[in-house]
Amino acid sequence: MILALWVAWLASWVVAAFWSNRTEKGSGIVAEIAFRTVFWASATLLLAPFSYSRYYAQVQFWHLNAALEWILVALTATGFLFVWWARIHLGRLWSDWLTKKAGHHVVDTGPYRLVRHPMYLGLIFAAFATAIEKGTSYALFGAAILTFGFYTKARREERFLRVELGEDAYDEYARKTAMLVPFTGRPPN
Repeated sequence: MILALWVAWLASWVVAAFWSNRTEKGSGIVAEIAFRTVFWASATLLLAPFSYSRYYAQVQFWHLNAALEWILVALTATGFLFVWWARIHLGRLWSDWLTKKAGHHVVDTGPYRLVRHPMYLGLIFAAFATAIEKGTSYALFGAAILTFGFYTKARREERFLRVELGEDAYDEYARKTAMLVPFTGRPPN
């Protein structure tokens, strides 16, 4: 069921890529390709149905009962719903690549009031719920790599947005809103 959620999210995400404003400026392609390499490597570790063989060793740390597995399926779905809430709220300013869109501005409402990168948070949440449900060393490692990849991309995105949208505007938003963990940012003065 969790694999079906990931496939459905990915398919819907590809379709939603057509719902976006015109790109005015892009960022470095090398960093984007590096991020995608990290993303797909972590997704493979997270979702691939590895089994024991002589070529690699995998540890399964636990086996969960059906009720806990369904709770983790629900938590994975919750992560994807959070991602979609952020995507719909961002609207036509969204881009899969690090770009400045026509009419781009700092969005600080909806899920963007909680964290500056709600889509990344939702995917990290879904990844860890998936990894816990699988309970394997590969899945947990995949979720950790995905977290590192999104953290790195978020830092790069913030540098880009500070330049493109204005350091003052973005820094004001960053002062009052946490990067990835809700409620850890400083309250507004």
